[in-house]
Amino acid sequence: MLDIGEYEFERLVGEALDSIPSRLRDLIDNVAIFIDDEPPADDPDLLGLYEGVPLTERGDGYFGTALLPDTVTIFRLPILRLCASREQVVDEVRITVVHEVAHHFGIEDDRLHELGWS
Repeated sequence: MLDIGEYEFERLVGEALDSIPSRLRDLIDNVAIFIDDEPPADDPDLLGLYEGVPLTERGDGYFGTALLPDTVTIFRLPILRLCASREQVVDEVRITVVHEVAHHFGIEDDRLHELGWS
């Protein structure tokens, strides 16, 4: 497994977020980004996870009841186990970040797969 520390991995996630076009990045609303070493035990190969209410499903009552932000969590160690080089880690982090942020916009896994973001 590659040795990429927490600080460098966090920087890669930040670069991946910065690579999202600003016109889309500016639309991200009420989302916190986290990095964790491992996913939940029931899905050990999970690379990222979006939890929340996609923009396409937010109704009028959303703003009055949404106290906590949606979350995107990127899992560091599964990505490092999957990749054989630093370049692959950079690519996989970007793919994973874009994939999870796309869920915030209401894009489902099937469509992301069609677009090459899975």
